[in-house]
Amino acid sequence: MTLTFVRDPELTPALEEEIVRLWTDATNGGGAVGLVPPVTAEDVRPLAEGQAAGVRAGTQRLLAAYEGGALAGVAYLKRNLDPLCEHWATVVCVMVRPELQGGGRGARLVREIVKMGRELGFRGLRLSARGGHGLEHFYARAGFKEVGRMPEGVHAGGGDYRDEIMMWLQLA
Repeated sequence: MTLTFVRDPELTPALEEEIVRLWTDATNGGGAVGLVPPVTAEDVRPLAEGQAAGVRAGTQRLLAAYEGGALAGVAYLKRNLDPLCEHWATVVCVMVRPELQGGGRGARLVREIVKMGRELGFRGLRLSARGGHGLEHFYARAGFKEVGRMPEGVHAGGGDYRDEIMMWLQLA
């Protein structure tokens, strides 16, 4: 099927619920998207509502990916509010439905969020990735470079501490 992208879709209650389901499924499917599995929709909802509030306030931009009319993935661009850093944005919450992973959809989603950032005039994009998932290699294929690590900066539950990997993509 064809993956189509919608920038800044209207955040209807139905779309917000789809994002909660996607985020819940992505987390429980092993995705490193801000929570540690197992999670319920009620665990995810406050984070999703925070993202939606940022979109409504204009501090974040939403990119939605659809396949066959259903939400297949999302990614957000978070504007920098520090006047010294307004020229770059942070990519957050890149996620694709677990059952659709492995077919290049995630790579297409990342390429599209990069294109969106470039077209919005940002000079660079930053993101953080949780160590131990190979995400630094995934994002490197899209041109991101590792620029730092915070050892054990992410607590993934129990005694599992992972590096937080900071990555950067120069756009201009």
